[in-house]
Amino acid sequence: MKKLLLVVAFCCCAELASAQEIVVAAAADLASVFPQVAERFQKETGKKVRLNFGSSGQFLLQIENGAPFDVFFSADLQYPQRLEAEGLTQPGSIYKYAVGKLVLYVPNGSAVDPSRGLRALLSTQVKKIAIANPQHAPYGRAAVEALKKEGLYDALQSKLVMGENISQAAQFVQSGSAEAGIVALSLALSPAMKSAGRFAELPASSYTPLEQAAVILKSSRDKATAALFLDYIRKPEIASLLSQYGFTAPSASGAASFPGNRSHAK
Repeated sequence: MKKLLLVVAFCCCAELASAQEIVVAAAADLASVFPQVAERFQKETGKKVRLNFGSSGQFLLQIENGAPFDVFFSADLQYPQRLEAEGLTQPGSIYKYAVGKLVLYVPNGSAVDPSRGLRALLSTQVKKIAIANPQHAPYGRAAVEALKKEGLYDALQSKLVMGENISQAAQFVQSGSAEAGIVALSLALSPAMKSAGRFAELPASSYTPLEQAAVILKSSRDKATAALFLDYIRKPEIASLLSQYGFTAPSASGAASFPGNRSHAK
């Protein structure tokens, strides 16, 4: 009987510990900042957040096929809305948490001047241009849209190399697999990329605003903690942290996300 009670107690404790952790599917452009957010959240609440970074479109398919996530932070608004229409979200939980930005990024030592904009990619020195796969990555769709808006897509299409998500596209430039990349400002502002290259923001008018939204999933096993985490994202100090990585609030999408010039040349 004593052994049985110990087993039951152990199972209860394990269940309680599991309830203290939520699993978050997060767009790859959040990879630089969300580990800090999760760490602060755990310190303040004692509850853990397990982060999974990847393509928003791939997460969408995984969720539609029953992946056990609690919260989905998408790089666009469209995917959470689709999940809501399919009845896979907690009703009324969609929250637009940020607006992302695109930049043209080149490594240090490159003769390409990103402040010239996308036309700089016509240089013969640029053999490959990294973007996220537009089939399932919002930043990839925005990159293609910007190229088409500038009338450069047809001329540059053969140079494009696709990352599975925007983080992998950035890695292509960091590794030397591409001479330039159209990537997320949030990644370009990460310490590793900022020290290794130069970048300039693309005009916001050249692509549809990257309004990013989060939603609590209906299948979440701990909706209370999921809601607590979503509320935590609304805190002014978290908004301030996001702004350090180039994100703006949806209501201030036209405002500059940081002081100084939009070009970050060294």
